[in-house]
Amino acid sequence: MMLEPDTCYRAAKAHDPRFDGRFFIGVSSTGIYCRPICTVKMPKRENCTFFPSAAAAESEGYRPCLRCRPELAPGNASVDSSHRIAQAAASLIEDGTLSENSLDTLAARLGVTDRHLRRVFQGEFGVCPVAFAQTQRLLLAKRLLTDTDSALTDIAFASGFGSLRRFNALFKDRYRLSPKQLRKTPRPAAAPDTLTFELSFRPPYDWASMLAFLRARCVTGVEEVGDASYRRIVRIAHGGEQHVGWLEVAMSPKKPALRILISASLMKVLPAVLARIKHLMDLSANPSEIAETLGDLAARNPGLRVPGAFDGFEIAVRAILGQQITVAAARTLASRFAKAFGCPVESPFPALSIAFPSPERIAQLSLNDVASLGVIASRARAIIQMAGLITERDLSLTPGVNVDSTLQKLRSIPGVGEWTVQYLAMRTLAWPDAFLHTDLIVMRALAEKNPRRVLARSEAWRPWRAYAVMHLWAAEKSRRAKLETANGTVY
Repeated sequence: MMLEPDTCYRAAKAHDPRFDGRFFIGVSSTGIYCRPICTVKMPKRENCTFFPSAAAAESEGYRPCLRCRPELAPGNASVDSSHRIAQAAASLIEDGTLSENSLDTLAARLGVTDRHLRRVFQGEFGVCPVAFAQTQRLLLAKRLLTDTDSALTDIAFASGFGSLRRFNALFKDRYRLSPKQLRKTPRPAAAPDTLTFELSFRPPYDWASMLAFLRARCVTGVEEVGDASYRRIVRIAHGGEQHVGWLEVAMSPKKPALRILISASLMKVLPAVLARIKHLMDLSANPSEIAETLGDLAARNPGLRVPGAFDGFEIAVRAILGQQITVAAARTLASRFAKAFGCPVESPFPALSIAFPSPERIAQLSLNDVASLGVIASRARAIIQMAGLITERDLSLTPGVNVDSTLQKLRSIPGVGEWTVQYLAMRTLAWPDAFLHTDLIVMRALAEKNPRRVLARSEAWRPWRAYAVMHLWAAEKSRRAKLETANGTVY
């Protein structure tokens, strides 16, 4: 957004949650920067400077407010090209990409030069990517210091610092107090084997619909969806090691945020875990902005989100298995697939016992290995080929990659049709303009039989057509429920 100072000041005075995460306020009289929803006494206009990111505020010497906690501000969804590249880079940085890779590698992954990346990133966030990454590490460390009892050394390395000395020096230089001094502030008690976080979002959020979507598709042993929470087994490769654990996501009872429980075994990969949860639960969406474009289509289900992916390969396998069969049948096949090729894992939840198989594991299988589960040969072949592409790093099913080139690679895989391509763009790439124009339910909801006419009608919903798909699915489900209830059956 354009940071017009008077407009930003009025938004901050109103504590309007729609601007949370869109800008930050540096207060010259205190040297502190805040979110626009901060409840402290509003500073005088002449003492306020407005920044597009927390990193930009910190680059000017401001330190984060201990009350509104800028590290908890929600992110932003991507729309136009330059904005999308910058936001994609920010997402990858939050995922810890720069901890193990250079800026050149990050730029190549996005399909741009490092010079172009620096330019668009500076324009979007007011700082260079490296400075942004440094702020993200510090803010994560601040969160861990505030919300957990973890040792300082563990916090330093979990946040991406190479040494405790570097962490202490930078923290004290930036925030003008040492990590131990920050620890003097009260924090909630937590079980020693569990880390607790809150991830903010812009309301409204249709949590019931999100859980219903995930429940219908959850892979037995890997995931569990209850009446109010989502749980899963997690396995993330980092630094040459496999980090395995579990997480639980539920709605916070008092604020617009999700409450996250993470097993302490995932401490070293926290940036990646938190970034993937944000992606899975679509926490960067701005419902009011999306609803303005979708109009009446979005009015019936305010706050409906597009479910993302914690593991892109996992969703790809499920999508291929689910081609031209019911959601329930696809879930059965995916669960059988996970049980056959996944790894046993211990967890405190009886329903969670399997880590979904990695692409490296599946790339080594024969066609008969997969087909023996009841998977037709063309789909088994597509799964193995996709696993090989991901293993060789010729394909990445994560947010932030170049969408056009990734979709072309997907289309080149025999057995992967346009429905699967658009579904993966919507869920694994977080592409908000993906549209399943060949989907039977979408066509039924629009009373159309010609995919070309469906595609033409979708033009009015750009750049939020993935959200239009979710609303069309919801509308058709509601219509069928009413029809079947009228006929004496239950949908």
